[in-house]
Amino acid sequence: MPPVLVLTDPACLEHDSGPGHPERPARVTAAVEGIQRAGLGDDAVFDRPRPATVEELARIHDPEYIEGIRRFCAKGGGWLTLDTGAGPGSWDAALAAAGAPIDAVRRGGPAFCAVRPPGHHATARHAQGFCLFNNVAVAAAAVEGRVLIVDWDVHHGNGTQDTFYADDRVLYVSFHQWPLYPFTGRLEETGVGAGDGYTINFPFPAGATGDVYQAALDEVVAPAAAAFRPDWLLVSCGFDSHRDDILLEETMGLTAGDFAALTRRCMALAPPGRCVVVLEGGYHTDAVARSAAACVAALAGRDDVVPPAPDVKTPAEGPSSGGPGMDVVEAAARLRA
Repeated sequence: MPPVLVLTDPACLEHDSGPGHPERPARVTAAVEGIQRAGLGDDAVFDRPRPATVEELARIHDPEYIEGIRRFCAKGGGWLTLDTGAGPGSWDAALAAAGAPIDAVRRGGPAFCAVRPPGHHATARHAQGFCLFNNVAVAAAAVEGRVLIVDWDVHHGNGTQDTFYADDRVLYVSFHQWPLYPFTGRLEETGVGAGDGYTINFPFPAGATGDVYQAALDEVVAPAAAAFRPDWLLVSCGFDSHRDDILLEETMGLTAGDFAALTRRCMALAPPGRCVVVLEGGYHTDAVARSAAACVAALAGRDDVVPPAPDVKTPAEGPSSGGPGMDVVEAAARLRA
């Protein structure tokens, strides 16, 4: 197994989301430190990514929107929407965040991109949900061949779905909490035109656990991926579906052990090594640290690294089970039958 490339950039720490905003620099710092403390040795190699170019962004985003973001940041920034802010350093941060998964693909993967701002809510012409540019979508547009995108952020990736909704070159799969912002991602949203059947949504209830996600992968996603035959796997990796996350009063029931298991299972859906994991949400820094370490260990083929839980009575954060959501898996399977 080749070493995992961990791409991160100090520029990502300079993105200013606004005073008291939960999408803060400590998220990236926590992910990087968690990976460093995992004891992976030569199995994890750290480097800085090449920033995205305007031309690469323009494969997904409207050129006027891109220039508008650049000018907005150059003038000092402020609030773009009620929940999405930017500052003078946000332009360089956004280029680094969007460039990291492109760079990872060009280097050959596997890779983990510890970057911010996140991206999966950004559409062609709009910033929203803490996102400026759609990092994973920009990378998918740069890939030659078919791309499987798996999104396990607690929120539905409406921007990514919208981008590829009529595209049969990208198979988009989202596991997310329902009902929840941005209130998209119903079971019945499966694509249109050439993209009909190339979007798979799992709108889970709060509290869904790792066994439910695994069943969805085994029973629905794996057969779809086998028929699709992706050349690359890109993961929109939101750790806000971790049971300890602080953004929502009630979130999913996932653990760091679940993220390791999900990473291993998803890797099997694409050619060896062709997996790039990109940080999306995740706002409890300890949970982010443990979960990022678990993901990178799984990418490296290491099953001897299980990040400890904060509770000293719990020696390790193993996989979770027993939560709701199996009915959603069954409904999704019937829909694709």
